[in-house]
Amino acid sequence: MEIKPIRPKWRGTMTDRERFNNQMHYKPIDRSFNMEFGYWDENFKTWPMFIENHITKNGEADVFFNFDIIRHANARWINPAFEYKVVSETENTRIVMNGLGLLAEVPKDGHDTIPHFIKSSITTPEDWKKVKDERFDRNDPKRKVDLVKLKEQFPNDRDFPVGVDCGSMIGKVRDLLTLEGLAYATYDYPRMVEDMVETCCVLIEDFLDQVLPVVKFDFAHGWEDIAAKNGPLVSMDFFRNVVVPRYKRINKKLKAHGIDIWYTDCDGDVRPLLPYFLESGINCLFPFEVNCGGHPAKLLDEYRKDLRIMGGIDKMELAKGPEAIKAYLKSVERLVERGGYIPFCDHRCPPDVKQEYYLYYLDLKEQMFGMK
Repeated sequence: MEIKPIRPKWRGTMTDRERFNNQMHYKPIDRSFNMEFGYWDENFKTWPMFIENHITKNGEADVFFNFDIIRHANARWINPAFEYKVVSETENTRIVMNGLGLLAEVPKDGHDTIPHFIKSSITTPEDWKKVKDERFDRNDPKRKVDLVKLKEQFPNDRDFPVGVDCGSMIGKVRDLLTLEGLAYATYDYPRMVEDMVETCCVLIEDFLDQVLPVVKFDFAHGWEDIAAKNGPLVSMDFFRNVVVPRYKRINKKLKAHGIDIWYTDCDGDVRPLLPYFLESGINCLFPFEVNCGGHPAKLLDEYRKDLRIMGGIDKMELAKGPEAIKAYLKSVERLVERGGYIPFCDHRCPPDVKQEYYLYYLDLKEQMFGMK
C-alpha cells in the first residue's frame, strides 16, 4: 500500500545531501536537516495516526512524516545466523534460541521487547573457534557485495546522503557473549575477546575495501551500545588497548576516501568514551541520551568543532507537553544555528509521549529550524 505523507516536506533551496554535509561541517544551510530516530513498537499500536494509516514500522513513519532522506549501506556480520527455535515454554513465557545463539526468556504476550538472556553459545575459546569457523568466514561468498546494484542504489550524483557501515567493534561482541559473559570473558579469556574484536574489524575492512572505491559516501556510521546510564560497560583500559586500535585502522580507510564524518550509535553515558572516540576518528554522537550525558550544549561547547551530535532532544521533555517542548527546543536553538548538530528525539520516541504532543513538537521544530 502506498503511504501518503501527513505533511509537506520542509521547504529549502538545498538538496538533502548538500544540507546534511553542510550542517555536519559547520557550513551555511538553508534549514536544519529534518529527521527522527524512530518509535517504540507500542507507538504503532497506540497512536491513532499510525493505526488509521496502517503505519507499522519506522521506515514507513519516515515517509509518512516526509522527513529528509538519509540512507545507509550495511555490511554483513554473522552469517548464517543461528536458527531461531523454541526450546521450552511455560504458561507465560518461552525459552528461545535467537539468531545470535543466545538462550532467551521472552513473555508470550510480547509486553517486554527486551528478553532475559540466560546463556550464550560462546563461553570458552573452543566455543568461539567453532562459531567463528561456521559463521564469520571472511571468504563466505555472501560477503561479496553486489557492486553494480550498490552503484544503482547510490549513484554519485544522488541528492540524498548515504553512510557506509563501519560496524561494531565491541557492542556486537557483547551481544554474542551477553553483558555478564563479556565481563567474565575479558578477565578469563582476554585473547578470545580480542580475537572477536579483531574478527569484527577485518570483516568491516573487507567490506570497506569493496565499496569505498565505487561509491562516494557522505559519512560513516556504526553501532556500539556499550554504555549505560552510569557509564561504559567495559573498562577504559580494555577499550583503549583493544577497541581503539581497530577504530584507527578503519578510520585510515575512511580518510583515504574523503570521509571525515563518522558517528556511532551508543546509548547511555558516553562521556568517558568520547576522548577515545575522537582520537580514533569517531566525531559524532548518536542519539545522545540527555538523561545520561547531559544537555548536548555542554559537550558541543567543550569540544567545539571537533564534535558533532545527532539527537539530544530529551524524550522526557516531549512527554510533558507544549511548554516543556518549547523550552527545550529553545535551549538548542543556538546549536542548530552554529552547525554540527541535528536535533531529534534522543532515542526512539516512547509511547508515553502523546500523539498531539509529538505533532506539536514536529510543527514547532519546523517553525524554529525549518526556514530562514
